Amino acid sequence: MSAETSQVKLPEAFFHEESGAVRFWVRTAGGGSMGAIARKAVLHFRFQEVASGVDALQTYLENQAEIHAAVLRRIAAGSLEPVILRESDFNAR
Repeated sequence: MSAETSQVKLPEAFFHEESGAVRFWVRTAGGGSMGAIARKAVLHFRFQEVASGVDALQTYLENQAEIHAAVLRRIAAGSLEPVILRESDFNAR
């Protein structure tokens, strides 16, 4: 990863009301970035949180490391952008 690439800030995550999902970006191993989507229902069921839009974004922020790890596993398995997370992408809690 070059110093120039690693210094580029990723866009901020946000809740997309029309799709009912948190949209965010993950830094890839090669230094680039890839967009990903986690529906509020997936976040609700995985993390046992309230399923509103604001709460979905907060749940994403509180569990960002685990969510990003799930995205990186999907990328390693060949997923293309945007990576859409499913309940099965997370280990049982």
